[in-house]
Amino acid sequence: MKPRHSGSKLVLAAFFALAAPSVHAQAAAEQSVALLADSVFIRGNNILIAQGNVEATRGQTKLTASSITYDASNDQITVQGPIQITDGTNVQVVADFAELDLNLQNGLLKSARLVLNEQVTINAQSVRRIDGRKSALEYATATSCQTCETKAPLWQIRARHILHDEDAQQLFFQDAQFRLFDVPIVHLPRLRLPDPTVERANGFLIPTVRSRSRLSTGVKVPYFITLGDHKDITVTPYLSSNTRTLEWRYRQAFSTGRISFEGAFSKDNFSGFNSRSYLFGEGQFSLKRDYELSFELRLTSDDAYLQDYDYSDLDRLKSEIAITRANRDENTRFALTHYASLRPTEDNATLPSIIASARTEQRFYPNALGGEVLWELEAHSHYRESDLDTDSADLDSIVDGRDVTHVNAELTWRDTWLTQSGLEFGATANLAIDAVHTKQDTTNTDDGYFQVTPSVAAHLRYPLVKTNSRGVTHLIEPIAQIGWTGGETRFGATNNVIANDESTRVEFDEGNLLSLSRFPSDDRRERGIIGAFGFNWSRFGPQWETHFTVGQILREDTSFDLSESSGLSGSESDILVAGQISNSNGIDLIARGLFDPSTGVVKAEARGGWANDRLDLGLSYVWLDADPDEDRASELSEMNIDSSYRMNRHWTGLANWRYDVVSNTTAEAGIGVEYRNECVKATFEVSRRFASSTTVAAATDLSFTVEILGFSAKTIDKSYARTCSETAQ
Repeated sequence: MKPRHSGSKLVLAAFFALAAPSVHAQAAAEQSVALLADSVFIRGNNILIAQGNVEATRGQTKLTASSITYDASNDQITVQGPIQITDGTNVQVVADFAELDLNLQNGLLKSARLVLNEQVTINAQSVRRIDGRKSALEYATATSCQTCETKAPLWQIRARHILHDEDAQQLFFQDAQFRLFDVPIVHLPRLRLPDPTVERANGFLIPTVRSRSRLSTGVKVPYFITLGDHKDITVTPYLSSNTRTLEWRYRQAFSTGRISFEGAFSKDNFSGFNSRSYLFGEGQFSLKRDYELSFELRLTSDDAYLQDYDYSDLDRLKSEIAITRANRDENTRFALTHYASLRPTEDNATLPSIIASARTEQRFYPNALGGEVLWELEAHSHYRESDLDTDSADLDSIVDGRDVTHVNAELTWRDTWLTQSGLEFGATANLAIDAVHTKQDTTNTDDGYFQVTPSVAAHLRYPLVKTNSRGVTHLIEPIAQIGWTGGETRFGATNNVIANDESTRVEFDEGNLLSLSRFPSDDRRERGIIGAFGFNWSRFGPQWETHFTVGQILREDTSFDLSESSGLSGSESDILVAGQISNSNGIDLIARGLFDPSTGVVKAEARGGWANDRLDLGLSYVWLDADPDEDRASELSEMNIDSSYRMNRHWTGLANWRYDVVSNTTAEAGIGVEYRNECVKATFEVSRRFASSTTVAAATDLSFTVEILGFSAKTIDKSYARTCSETAQ
C-alpha cells in the first residue's frame, strides 16, 4: 500500500472490515475512530502502522502521537510518544508510551502527566485509563504550581495512589503527604479533593487566622456542605482565647427565585452577655403577572455585637418584605418595613419602627390631549411603640409616640414642543389630594388634615450643539422654569398640623432642579410661585466626557420646613454647582455643592475613582454645615480612601483610610499586602477603628489568610503565573 501524505484521512473501520471478522467490522464501524498521519501502511493482514504527526479521534476524545500501531488480532493500540490525549472537557493527559484499546477508553500510559482545567498538574509513573472517565495514577504528585526540572514546586501532594473520577469531579488520594518546598508537613492516609472543574463540593474551605483587640487571636475553619444541586450550607467555627463562635450561611435556589441567610452564635468573656447572635437574610422570587416578591431580614442580640466581631458597620437595621412590579409605564410597590436603631442616641420606642406602605404609579398617553399622563396613589402608615404623647408634661421631648397614617393621590399631565429653531417648550399640570390622620401627638392642632393642591409649570430649554474636526461634541443648554403651587400652608412653625416625620432631609441637586417640589415625601409640599433657571454643558469626545450643571431656585415665599443646609430655605436658594468627568483611562469624578454668595460653600460632596490594570482607587469627601433642624449640632467633614495597587506581577498593596476633618483625627485606617502566583494567595491586613461610643469600643484587627489555588473553580489567572526561569532565581 502506498503511504498516505500529510492531511490524509483513514477511517479505521474500513481497515477493520478487511482485517477482522464481520462482527468486528460492524463494531468498528460503530466506534468510528478516524486517523490522520503523514504515512499509513499495513503490515501483513492484521497490523496497521501510522507514523508522523498522528491524530486519532473518536467522538470528543483526541489522541496525538509520533506513531500508532494497531494489532487487529487482539484489538490493541500501541502508541509512541510524545503522546497527548484530550477528552473534549477540561482533562488532558500527556505520556511517553501507551497501550490502549480500540475505543481509546482503556489502557496503560507510562511516564504520564494529567492536567486538569489548566490548573492542577499530576505527574505519575503510570496512569491507567478506565472506561474513558477515570484515571488511576501510581506514585504521583499533584500541584497547581509551576513545575520545573531543577526545583521542587512551592507546594505539592505526594501520594502512592491517586484516582481521578471525571464524572464525580473528584480526586481521591491514598497514603498522601502535603509538602512545602519538598519538605513533608503532614501525612494524610486518605484525602478527597474536588477537581478544578467542580464549583460545589463538600469539604473544608480556606482557613483564616485573625487577631482583633477584644477577640484576641483566633482561627476560622469553614466547612462547605452541599444539600443537593440547589442548596448548601457553610458552617465556620471561630475559636480564640476570648470567644467561641459558630458562623453559618445557608443558600437555596428555586425555579422562580433564591434565598440566603447568614448568622453567628457567640459566647465571649468580655461583653457581659451570656450569649450573642445575629441573623441576616434576603430573598427574591418572581410571581405571576411580572410581580416580584423580595425580603430582607436584619436582627442582632445587642447593639455592639456586629461591630465587635466586624460582621457589619450598619447602625440601623432594616427588615422588609415587599411586592413590586416595575416597567416602562408602571411602578408599583407594597411593603412592610421594620427599623431597629443601634445608635446610643436613639430610642427605638420613639422611632417610627414599623412602616406599612402601598404605592403605584402608572403612565399613559392620551390621544386627545397629547403628551403623557401620570397618576399616582399612595397609602402610608408608620407606628411607634411608645404610648406617650409629645407635650409639656413629658420629661423629654424625645418621648414621643406619634403615629401617622396618610393617603395621597396625584394626577400629572405634561408635554413638550420643539420649534424649528431648536427651542423646547414644555408644560406641566398637577393635581394632588392629601389626607392625613395623626394619633398621640398633642402638639398638633388637629388630628385630621385634608387638602387639594393644584400646580402648573412651564419650562424652556434651548440646546446648542457643536462638533469640531477632532470628533469632540459640545452641548450647551440654557434652562428656565416658572411654576405655581396652590393650597394653604398648614404646616410649619406657626401652624403645625402635620408632623414632619418623612421630609426632614431635603436634597437640592441637578435631578430636581425643575421639580415642582423637592420634598422627598408627600407630607410636605413647596407652595406659591417658584422659578428656576440654570444651564447644562456637556462635552463628548474620544478620550474625555464631561458634564456640568449650575442652577438656582427663586420663590415668592420662604418655607419653615426647609432647613438651612438644604440650600432652599430662603426666597433665593443657594446656587447649585454639579459636575462629572470620566475618561478612557479609567478616571471618574463626580462632585456637587451648594454655594451661598454671602457666606460661601454650605454643602459639598465629591466621589472619584481611578481603575486600570494596576490601580484601583476610590475617594470620597463630604462636608455639611451644622444644622439643628437636621439634628447636627456641629459641622461634619469626612474623607474616605479605599485603594489597591499591584506593585508587580505577584505583589499587591492594600490601603483604606477614613479621616474626620473637623476633629482632625483618623476614624478608621487599614493597610495590607497580598502575594499571589499561580498556586497560592496570601493576604495580611491590619486595620484600626479609632472611633468609639458607649456601646462600641475602639478595636485593632489583624488577619492573615493563605489560600491554596487550583482546587477551586475559576481561580485561574494567568497574569500571576510564574515561569521556570523565574522560579529558578
